[in-house]
This record gives sequence, C-alpha cells and structure tokens, in this order.
Amino acid sequence: MISRADTSWLAEWWRSIDKLLLAAILFLMLCGMLLSFAASPSVAERIGLDSFHFVKRHAAFLVPALIAFLGTSLLTPKQVRRSALILFGISIMLMIATLFFGAEVKGSRRWISILGFSLQPSEFMKPAFVVITAWLFAENSRRPDIPGNLFAIILFGIVAALLLAQPDFGQTMLIAIVWGALFFLAGMPWLWIGGLGALAVGGLGAAYMFFPHVAGRIDRFVTGEGDNFQVEAGREAIISGGWLGQGPGEGTVKRIIPDSHADFPFAVAAEEFGIIACMLLVALFAFIVIRGLNHALKERDPYIRLASAGLVALFAIQSMINLMVNLQLMPAKGMTLPFISYGGSSLISMGICMGYLMALTRRRPESLGTLPYGFSMRAYVPGE
Repeated sequence: MISRADTSWLAEWWRSIDKLLLAAILFLMLCGMLLSFAASPSVAERIGLDSFHFVKRHAAFLVPALIAFLGTSLLTPKQVRRSALILFGISIMLMIATLFFGAEVKGSRRWISILGFSLQPSEFMKPAFVVITAWLFAENSRRPDIPGNLFAIILFGIVAALLLAQPDFGQTMLIAIVWGALFFLAGMPWLWIGGLGALAVGGLGAAYMFFPHVAGRIDRFVTGEGDNFQVEAGREAIISGGWLGQGPGEGTVKRIIPDSHADFPFAVAAEEFGIIACMLLVALFAFIVIRGLNHALKERDPYIRLASAGLVALFAIQSMINLMVNLQLMPAKGMTLPFISYGGSSLISMGICMGYLMALTRRRPESLGTLPYGFSMRAYVPGE
C-alpha cells in the first residue's frame, strides 16, 4: 500500500491512474496469452514448427507491449503529444522504406526487417496519428489563425496514400473511420461532414473497381460463392462450441483454420470455451471502451478530450472489425483483435495506444473529471 505522504513519481502515478481501466487492460492481455495456448499450436504443427512456437513468441512480444503500455501511461499530456510526433515521423519513414525494401507477401508490402526483427510500421503509426490529428483539430478550435483542420486533412491524405500503396485497404478504412469520428467530434460544419461522407462512399466504390482483392472479398461475402474456406471454418467452430464449449484443448475445427492464431482467435475461443465466455470477453472490450469514453466526456481540454476519444475509437473499431469478420457480418479482412491475436507489431502498438489513453485520463488538478457532478477545478483567473 502506498502512503499518502509518498510523493514519488510512482506514488503519484498510482494515485492518479484509473485502476479499473488498468486492471481491465491487464486482464485482456492475460486473456490473449490464454487464448494463444488454444489457437496457435495447431497452426505451428501444420507448418512443421514446435507446438508452442507461437505461444512462446506471443509471450515474448507481450513483454515489450507491457513495458510500452506502462511506460507511456507515465507521460503527461504534453509528453504524449511529443512522443506521438516522434513515433509518427519514424513510422512514416519506415512505411516509405517498406514500399521499396519490404518483403512482398500475397502482393502487398507491409513488413520490413530491421536488425532481424520483422515490423509492420503502419501499426505503430495508428496511435501516433490519432493523437496528432486530435491536437491539430483542438488547436484549430483554440486558435483559428492556425489551419489545424487543413493540416489534419493533409496528414490523413499522406497516411491513406501510403497505406493504399502497400496496398492495405483494411487499415485505410480503419484510419478513415477514426479520422472521420475525430472530424465529427471536433465540431466541423455539417456541410463538411456530408461532403466527406460522400467522398468516403466514392472511395469505397473506387476501391471495389480498382482493387481486385477488395472486389473479390465483397463479392464472396455478398454471394457466398468462391473461396470462403477460412470464414466458413470459423463459423463452424463458433457453432460447434455451443454455450459452454468443447473444453480447453478439445477443439477440432480450429485445426483446419489457417490463421486461427491471428485472425480467428475469437472463433477458437467460442469452440473451446463457449458462447458465454465469448460474451464475457466482448463485455470486457465494451467496459474498456465505455470507461475510456466516459473519461473523454468529462474532460474539458479539447486536445485531451479528442485524443482520448480517438484512441478509444481506434481500439473499439479495430475490435469490431475482427469480431464482425469472425461472425460473418462483414467481408473478410485480416485485422487483429487487440491484445488477443498473435502479432508483435500489433501487440506493442496497442500497448502504446492504451498507454496513451491511460496517461491522458489520469486525474489532474485541471481536469473536469476530478470532481463529481461535473464541477470543475478550473483555477480562478482575475478579471474573469
């Protein structure tokens, strides 16, 4: 127990952090480790690796993800913005380098090898992009002489162009939705919102016309014809689990799902632990989202409010895409489930994302959320 007289940085962090949100995120990481034991051995055995190859790697990736999560949660809002700017600059440079030097996998260049480690730079770009965009929108509302909205639009254009060049339409769609949510929350005129909405619809149509793999996935989803093996197997795994599941390690359908450890861990969880366990897992995701949005709603600083809401939106929408693909509610897309799916870049990136959220939602003297019933602790300024 930390004494109230203790004024160290650790004591201050512990007193100001949202402990329920912290516990929920840590428990979600633990769930990811547990589901790694269920989802990855069959994949490793199928490709001739040690049964626990991906389990060991998941545990190894979880260490830097945890360090990134706790480390970034110690930052002040200003330090969050500065670190996001550095992370964004590095990520953009690596995304450009990936187009020229990255390994081509299934027609896409999304990964680059650095010192023997394979990284997906776009994953690290996402939380940094959200924070910087939120700051630009906030600055525009605070100081109209600064064209923050214009810079935010240009920033989105650069990121979208790099993602489409890989190509990675799924990440482009995710970033576009989060950026659109920030645009809306920043209080932009309805005419702008309507215009950008029409542009988004046009972009979806263009993607269908000019990206054959996007058209193929949409056609297979609509018609049910073509190569839907993995999606169908995922649905079969969910159905076979029933309410209580087949039991840990007893799943059989999971053994034929090619990416059960990365894209379909939710289906594996349903088969082995049942629908009730999956509902509890979804409830855990929902708790994190609602808790984060509640903090954002109480915050009076525009930058912190927008950045918190944007980071929560990134976490929520990415989770929803993965879950909807598993439940056949949208066309297949290789989107990881935060802290659950296998993938080092995704794990560390989401650790940074949630660390930023924890840092921004810490109780501060100037925060509106430090008092009940909406009372503000805003300092008295003579003359106001």
